Amino acid sequence: MTRIAFLGLGHMGLPMARNLVKAGHDVVAFDVMDAARAAAADAGLVVASSGPDAASGADVVVTMFPAGRHVLEAYQGGLLEAVAPGTLFIESSTIAVDEARAAHSLAVEAGHRNVDAPVSGGVVGAENGTLAFMVGASDEDFEVARPLLEAMGKRIVHCGGPGLGQAAKVCNNMILAVSQIVVGEAFVLGERLGLSHDALYDVAANASGQCWALTTNCPVPGPVPTSPANRDYQPGFAGALMAKDLGLALQAIEQTSTDAKMGRLAQELYAAFAAGDGAGRDFSGIITDIRDGRV
Repeated sequence: MTRIAFLGLGHMGLPMARNLVKAGHDVVAFDVMDAARAAAADAGLVVASSGPDAASGADVVVTMFPAGRHVLEAYQGGLLEAVAPGTLFIESSTIAVDEARAAHSLAVEAGHRNVDAPVSGGVVGAENGTLAFMVGASDEDFEVARPLLEAMGKRIVHCGGPGLGQAAKVCNNMILAVSQIVVGEAFVLGERLGLSHDALYDVAANASGQCWALTTNCPVPGPVPTSPANRDYQPGFAGALMAKDLGLALQAIEQTSTDAKMGRLAQELYAAFAAGDGAGRDFSGIITDIRDGRV
C-alpha cells in the first residue's frame, strides 16, 4: 500500500483518486473548492485541510489542476517542503511543455522525483479506470509511477524524458480537435445534401473516415447512444478545456516555428466556441455553431 496525496478533485480528479483507493492505496485528498472537498468526503475519501497537509507523510503526490500556474504555485507554495526527500510527484494536469519542465526542475532541486503524466479519456475514462497516460520521465521514475498509473488507466505510454508527456498530449488533442471539427462539418454537409445521420455514420464508421471523434464522440444524436450529443452535449470534455488545450498547442506551434495551419484554425474555432455558449458544453457541440454559421 502506498500513501498518496491527491490534489485536485474535479470531474477527472475525484474518480481518479477513488480508483487509487479501490486499488488498495491510502489516499488523502485536497481541493481548494469547498464543493469538491465535500464531494470527496461523500465519496469516502479522507480530506485534508490544505495541499501541504495532505502531502505530509505521503510517498507520492498526484496533482490534477486546471492550469500550469496552479501547479507551479502549489510547488512553490509549500508543497515541496511538506514531504520527505525522494517523494514522487505525478503531475497529471494538462499544462505547457515548458511549465512541465519547470515543475520537474523545482521538484528535482528540492530533492524529489517528478513525472508529467497528462491523461486522455475524459470523465468516463476516469470513472472506469480506462484512461490513457502519456508520461514524461526518466526510465527509473516511470517504472516507479507505472503501478499507480495502471490503477487509474488502461494504457500507459512512456513518451520520453521530462515534458514529453505534455508534448504528446498537446499533439494528440490537436488531432482530436481537427477531427471533431471536420466530423461536425461532414454531418452538416450530409444534412444539407439530404443524407440521414445513420446512413453517413454507417458508411464513415466502416470506411476511411473512421475516427474516435466519429465512433465514440459522434456529434449528432442517435448513431452512438453514449455520445454527449444524446444528452444535450453535457461534457464529457468541455469546450473551454479544448480551447485551453489548443492554446497550449498554439504556444508550442509558435515556439517551434511549426507550419500547422489546421492546428491554428482549430484553435481559432474552439476559442470562438468557448467564448459563446460552448464553454460548458462538450467540445463535440461545436457542430451546432458550424450548423448555424457561428464559427
